[in-house]
Amino acid sequence: MSGLIAAPFVVWAAVRLTGLEPGWPWVQLVAFTPYVALCGLLVAIALLGLRRWVAGGVAAVAAVALVAVVVPRAVADGGSPQGTALRVLTANLLAGEADERAVLDLAKRLNVDLVAFQEFTPGAERELDAAGIADVLPHRASFPVEGVEGSAVFSRHPLRDPAVRTQKGGFRQARATVELPGGTRVEFESVHPMAPHARATTPLWRQNLDAQQRATPDGPIRVLAGDFNATLDHAALRRLIDSGYRDAASVTGDGWSHTWPYDERWYVPTVALDRVLVDRRVGVRRVETHRTPRSDHKALYAELVIAS
Repeated sequence: MSGLIAAPFVVWAAVRLTGLEPGWPWVQLVAFTPYVALCGLLVAIALLGLRRWVAGGVAAVAAVALVAVVVPRAVADGGSPQGTALRVLTANLLAGEADERAVLDLAKRLNVDLVAFQEFTPGAERELDAAGIADVLPHRASFPVEGVEGSAVFSRHPLRDPAVRTQKGGFRQARATVELPGGTRVEFESVHPMAPHARATTPLWRQNLDAQQRATPDGPIRVLAGDFNATLDHAALRRLIDSGYRDAASVTGDGWSHTWPYDERWYVPTVALDRVLVDRRVGVRRVETHRTPRSDHKALYAELVIAS
């Protein structure tokens, strides 16, 4: 019996460490790896306390392995280059149901330079225009769609080459190059792959993440911001990061700051789906989560530094 209790933690650790993820529903379950790591430690302590030495030892090894992969995201890497500040906000508007005016007020309060919207609808755009978004963020790459597939980028600074990337499954990702004071250019994209909410959508979710723009350490500076529908425990997201990105929240030690579900579904443990990925030449000074009324996501703010 003690072996059966320890076995799930061993399997979980093996799958997480190898990155050989089975299909649905594993891709949903893996998001809760930090909770499993904690439970694994408690189970190991209990088994060892009951003198189930073999099962307890195996459970302890599995738990420690899981803890080792989740703890670093809560440890700041220290330091930030000097350069031009770039304040970024990303917000999922829940198919236009969120309070757009509240999000705009947040953007004003934080003095943001760039906002990435997901689930951006024509109605959301009309509401933001009526609220005066052009007065603070006059440049845009806007591709609204009814439902959950639209997105947009709004900027304080001029945008070049506004375009949209349409993912398999229909999700649209607004993108553009922002021209900062001094002439530095940063490629910026509002990311929103399809969610792996069912067996049929899981392959599209993986394809969408694999299709994201890889980092170009010797090319254009690139920042990806949005609702990735993935946590740092998903192999597909780790492959993207390994191309040369850093997760902004992990850089500042805020990698455990959860953004979904914000609407207080007590029966769903919260996880971090919204994030900002930055080129390794980009520093990160601060990351915060903020309430987004009537959305199921929190907004994520990152204060970046573009090295001069």
